[in-house]
Amino acid sequence: MADIHNTNGGSDELESNLTDEDLAQKKAARFDSATAGDLEKITDYAEEKEILSTDEFKGAMTIIGDRRNKEAAEKIAKEKDLLKVNIKKEDVDLIVEEMGISQNLAERTLREHCGNVVQALIALTE
Repeated sequence: MADIHNTNGGSDELESNLTDEDLAQKKAARFDSATAGDLEKITDYAEEKEILSTDEFKGAMTIIGDRRNKEAAEKIAKEKDLLKVNIKKEDVDLIVEEMGISQNLAERTLREHCGNVVQALIALTE
């Protein structure tokens, strides 16, 4: 047997034994692995963007919830303040008769105008 000595590591002999089809497969495999790696990077980037947008969405929902809670608390406080206003039953009856509205609406309007019948009537006519 003859020993084959190759000074460049035997790559010439291996490449000469490869057919054109083998070379094409080798190039395709290299291309596929590079493409798969690039695709993985893009996919990771897209997933990170989705996570960030989800966090932003949660933050926005928290802000909206806080704002609604604040508005509800302000509304309750306003209702309590309105209940403290003293009104006369005769004034409520007058507004109900003159305007043809419910007693609840007449009471509320009168309370919003600190029991002033004239201002309440003007507000209801506007």
